[in-house]
Amino acid sequence: MTTSEPLRPVSRTALSVALVRAYESARPDPLFDDPYAAAFAAAADVPLPAEGPTGGLAEALVAQGILRTRFYDDRLLAAGADQVVLLAAGLDTRAHRLDWPAGTRVFELDLGPVLAFKERVLDGLGAEPRSRRTVLPADLLEPHWPARLTDAGFDPARPSAWLAEGLLVYLAPEEAAGLLTAVAALAAPGSRLLLEQGRDVTVTPHDPALAHLTVLWRGGLGPGTRDWLDGHGWTTGLTTLEQLARRYARPLPGPSAAGFIEAVRRPGG
Repeated sequence: MTTSEPLRPVSRTALSVALVRAYESARPDPLFDDPYAAAFAAAADVPLPAEGPTGGLAEALVAQGILRTRFYDDRLLAAGADQVVLLAAGLDTRAHRLDWPAGTRVFELDLGPVLAFKERVLDGLGAEPRSRRTVLPADLLEPHWPARLTDAGFDPARPSAWLAEGLLVYLAPEEAAGLLTAVAALAAPGSRLLLEQGRDVTVTPHDPALAHLTVLWRGGLGPGTRDWLDGHGWTTGLTTLEQLARRYARPLPGPSAAGFIEAVRRPGG
C-alpha cells in the first residue's frame, strides 16, 4: 500500500478487512455489496482471494467479518440519527454504498496515511458519496480529536450513531476506556454506539497466517466491555455471532462466543 507517509501496522489491517469485503461482494448471494473493496486491494497490489480460508482462526474471523459488516450496516441505518461517526474508519465505504436518508452526515476519522490512500483510490474511481461525508485525519489516542470533530460540524447536543468496528481489540484497556469516555462526552441521550464484545486475547489460538494481525491485539476492555458501558451511562444489548448466522442464513465454521454490542446513551449518563 503506497502512501506519502508510511502506514502504522495497525492501519494495514484495514486492507485485510477490505479483502474480506471484496471476497463477500464477489459471491453470487452476498450479504452486502462493497463495490470499492476490490479496488483497494488492486491499488495495494494484493491479489484477491479466489476462495475463503478453510479451518482455524482465519475461517472464523472471515465469517465474523462478513456477518458483522451486514449487522452494522443494518443497525446504522436503523439508528435514525443524521450524524454518524465512523471511528478508525479505515477503508470503510459506508458513506458511499449505503442508502442513507437525505441529509445524513457521515464523519470518518482515522490516521492521515490510510485516509490519503483511501481518497486516492476513491477519487480515481470517481466515487460519489451517498451522504454528506466529512473525512477527518485524527489520532484517536490523542486528546484533540473531539474538538476537531465538533469544529467540523458535529453537534453533540443532537443524537448520533457511532461505529467502532474491529477497533478496541487493538487498544490497551486504559486506551479503550479513554476513547469510550470521550465518545460518551459527545453522545447526546438516545445516541447509539456499535462495537464488538471484547475477547480474552491471552487465549487466542495461534495461527501463523494471522500472526501479523494477532500480534497487534491488546485486548481493549476484553469480555468486560458490555459491563463497562452499562456502568458508564449506556444501556446495552448483545447480539451473538450465532444469532446473526441464523438471521442471515450463513453457516459458521464452528461454535463462537463472539458478540456485537449496541449501546444506547441514557439521559443523564
